[in-house]
Amino acid sequence: MLGNRAVAYKGPGEVDVIDIDYPTFELKDGPGVNPANVGREVRHGAILKTVSTNICGSDQHMVRGRTTAPKDLVLGHEITGEVVETGPDVEFIKVGDIVSVPFNIACGRCRNCKEQKTGICLNVNPDRPGSAYGYVDMGGWVGGQADYVLVPYADWNLLKFPDRDQALEKILDLTMLSDIFPTGFHGAKTAGVGVGSTVYIAGAGPVGLAAAASAQLLGAAVVIVGDLNESRLAQARSFGCETIDVSKGDPASQIEQLLGVPEVDCGVDAVGFEAHGYGEDAAAEAPATVLNSLMGLTAAGGALGIPGLYVTGDPGGVDEAAKVGSLSLRFGLGWAKSHAFTTGQCPVMKYNRQLMMAILHDKVQIAKAVNAQPISLEDAPRGYAEFDAGAATKYVLNPHGYLNA
Repeated sequence: MLGNRAVAYKGPGEVDVIDIDYPTFELKDGPGVNPANVGREVRHGAILKTVSTNICGSDQHMVRGRTTAPKDLVLGHEITGEVVETGPDVEFIKVGDIVSVPFNIACGRCRNCKEQKTGICLNVNPDRPGSAYGYVDMGGWVGGQADYVLVPYADWNLLKFPDRDQALEKILDLTMLSDIFPTGFHGAKTAGVGVGSTVYIAGAGPVGLAAAASAQLLGAAVVIVGDLNESRLAQARSFGCETIDVSKGDPASQIEQLLGVPEVDCGVDAVGFEAHGYGEDAAAEAPATVLNSLMGLTAAGGALGIPGLYVTGDPGGVDEAAKVGSLSLRFGLGWAKSHAFTTGQCPVMKYNRQLMMAILHDKVQIAKAVNAQPISLEDAPRGYAEFDAGAATKYVLNPHGYLNA
């Protein structure tokens, strides 16, 4: 039996590489596994040898202790892999295929999946619609920051790359298809970005940078990215974005300096529930700041794409309301301006094939946009620490050396 190493949450601010069981076609008990999922047979699954698996800002929320994640939860929902074994019910996916794994786990059979709402599949999480690998309250499917990982409903979930050699040549870009590229694209698309749009993206982390690259791909005339972190703003400028430092004051007034008016056509929240204020309040956490700001600076009739993560349980929330995900929003303003809002997990399968083709045919360089850097699995604790400290880097774990070439 092959061994299996994985990155696990050990407590607030701490991750470690531990030994775990090699995957089987049955979901076993373990940290975070929903009791109703224990013993679940996965005859429709595939076991992957991990090609690459990325550290995500959503993982960082857990590692900071801002969720109810249990100790030893295996992390990782951004997975690209090589199929090494398939279950007896898998028909089309074959051993040797190089594949992207959508972070949403979806059955392909329920009403929501059939309507392309794969982020809220009804059959994979006994607690509520929607599931993901290695994430708190998502059903307990083991994370992919590991040597090997099990993927259920393989024929449905896995996006096979059409040419192995071409895929491995562009693997650092293709690894972004599991989450942040579709998520950023979803944020831009649901904000209504199109040819000639002016766009403000709050947050210059990897999802915000992916949203910015997506807005350019969709034909935006001006893409403005706001953040408190100068190195991340510099990364946004590196591929043609305008930037504003929200520590210097109200984003709307800075947008007016760029556009001549204090508003944009489209707004994207790529920050989520750990948002801070702006100007003199930039040091203080204020979870509703970004949403309220976006309602203020998005033109009447515009839309807000909200790929930034919001949670129903936050032990570190600034007040009792925030601890249960209740925020003080200026919803009346958004209503008065006829804004549209799109929230929730990105339905990755709605976009990943098209974005794969854009990568394979050199229409976008997403790895360059988000400053992707491969590191070893053993270096994951360092990657988490540097990312948490504000590094303008998308860390990509490389357990088996596929990215070395």
